[in-house]
Amino acid sequence: MLRAHIPMPMKKFFLLLLLATTATAAETNEPATRVHALEEGLGQSHAQLARQLNELMWFQRLGDVALVDKVRFTGPPPRTTNNPAPPPGSNEVIVSALTFVPRERGTQRKLPLIVLAHGEIHGNTASDEEVHVVRELVQQGYAVIAPDYRGSSGYGGDYWRLIDYGGLEVEDVHAARAWMLENHRELDARRVGIIGWSHGGMIAFLTVCAHPEDYAACYAGVPVSDLAERIRIRGKDYEQMFAAPYHLGKTLAEAPEEYRRRSPVGNVEKLRTPLLIHGNTNDEDVNVREVERLIAALTAAGKTFEQRIYTNAPGGHSFNRIDTATAQESRREVWKFLEKHLAPAKPPK
Repeated sequence: MLRAHIPMPMKKFFLLLLLATTATAAETNEPATRVHALEEGLGQSHAQLARQLNELMWFQRLGDVALVDKVRFTGPPPRTTNNPAPPPGSNEVIVSALTFVPRERGTQRKLPLIVLAHGEIHGNTASDEEVHVVRELVQQGYAVIAPDYRGSSGYGGDYWRLIDYGGLEVEDVHAARAWMLENHRELDARRVGIIGWSHGGMIAFLTVCAHPEDYAACYAGVPVSDLAERIRIRGKDYEQMFAAPYHLGKTLAEAPEEYRRRSPVGNVEKLRTPLLIHGNTNDEDVNVREVERLIAALTAAGKTFEQRIYTNAPGGHSFNRIDTATAQESRREVWKFLEKHLAPAKPPK
């Protein structure tokens, strides 16, 4: 009989996984609860392994053009804590981030910085979606920091449940900017931009609304723009994710102003940063109606910004993060926009 050879590190991983999920399930005798605990433990362990492999890919694929590092810093304390009287300053959330600094510095004494907010609720900085985006930025002369803000996957269930949608997620991302500037003196604090797609586009927009003096440019690609409209389009099952106790904890009908406060459309009056928005008419994730509502709200507020809605661009939601001619053209438009405000050493031709 053939026996598969499992390397010792993988044996150790699967043993720890079995012990962790068994221990979690043993806390209760309810069959349904035990099954749910096992499923959650397996899911979180799978996410952690996937995240670790993903990080290896970042180092492997960008090591030729960038000094790549994994760093950790603190964001604000969570909104709730299990400790009724935590010592002051002791319960900050620890945030991890990938950093990329160009190996070739050129003649510029100071480098511009890009903060990259990853997409997807409970996502993380994914090499299979954004490695070429970061490569193109680094080759232009940008340093990049990409934080896995609270709620990101691959850091265990406790961190996953810390999600604060459109709230302290924003402050974690802003803390990444502060960490990078404090630890890299070669960066220019006056030339910091922030970019993101989908959920990350929403976070980028909300970050510049919360901290307008700290960013010189913002790109929001196919951004989640209006939670109320999004729930109307996607239905009640989608809303239940937000109504979970560890999430917003209430439905749209119960807390409409809270949903608006955490949506870009509810923050347009605060915008003072140069902004570029992209949407796509065949986007099946962020319906173009959402993006159009944001554009209409910005226009009604008298804001100056740039926008482009693509018509049926190949790739739908990911249309300018893939490798088509349209995607490359669209990214060049983004890089030209950033160039106007951040002046990298090697702008695109």
